[in-house]
Amino acid sequence: MRTSSLSALGWGAAIGTLGGLIGLGGAEFRLPVLLGVFALAAHQAVRLNLLVSLVTLGASAVARLGFGTAPDLWPHAPEIAALTLAAMTAAWFGAGLLTRIDAVRLTRVIAVLLAGIGTLLLVEAIAGEALHLGAEPGGWWRAPAGAVAGAVIGLVSSLLGVAGGELIIPTLIFGFGLDIRAAGSASLMVSLPAVAVGVLRHARAGGYRDRAVLRGVAAPMATGSILGAMAGAALLPFIPVDALKIVLGAILLASSVKLWRKGAAKAAAAREAVAQR
Repeated sequence: MRTSSLSALGWGAAIGTLGGLIGLGGAEFRLPVLLGVFALAAHQAVRLNLLVSLVTLGASAVARLGFGTAPDLWPHAPEIAALTLAAMTAAWFGAGLLTRIDAVRLTRVIAVLLAGIGTLLLVEAIAGEALHLGAEPGGWWRAPAGAVAGAVIGLVSSLLGVAGGELIIPTLIFGFGLDIRAAGSASLMVSLPAVAVGVLRHARAGGYRDRAVLRGVAAPMATGSILGAMAGAALLPFIPVDALKIVLGAILLASSVKLWRKGAAKAAAAREAVAQR
């Protein structure tokens, strides 16, 4: 168990650094680690992933306020507020659907979506201002659009055990015209309450009763995530914006491949189970 705890600490620090740097909970990378390295059952991995993501997001938010200047997000308050409220509501219902929904098709759809957004971010980083949408604050459509996006993101967050930053940040960049640093900070504001709602729903359903896993994996991974998130936030002022876009684009593409493979493995297992009946 000591080796597992040290491994969890190391993985948490690495993923937390990435989260603090970009404004993500790191869940898309943490989920394969929980499933592969620590051999957790899928539903348990999703719930634990969401719990550690909550800690990582909190540390990232505190570190960003401590190490950097908070961006002016007030002009974008309507869409951010709508995103947050809708994501919280959807996260509550999504957590309840976790054991009942067919995750294979959903996983594949999200994998394609992440791949598309990741490609757009990489192209924008290369093309620069040529692809800037020029969206200005204001407009009646921004709050309703934020609510729709928040509902989708909140549902995804609870069903897959992710913080949703991989979707929130590109949505804010391409849909509402925020720069990537401001989008990263706003993503934390949206993700924190949405993830907290999902964790609360899972806790009420008894999803965190395995104390051995909490002590041996969750606690050290959360500790590493806190340290990593602070390190990532401290490095943020020294990383060029285009470099952040390239990193995020690469993360999204890698995540899409992992999710697609996960969906394919689940589909193959389902077909094999049907064939054996």
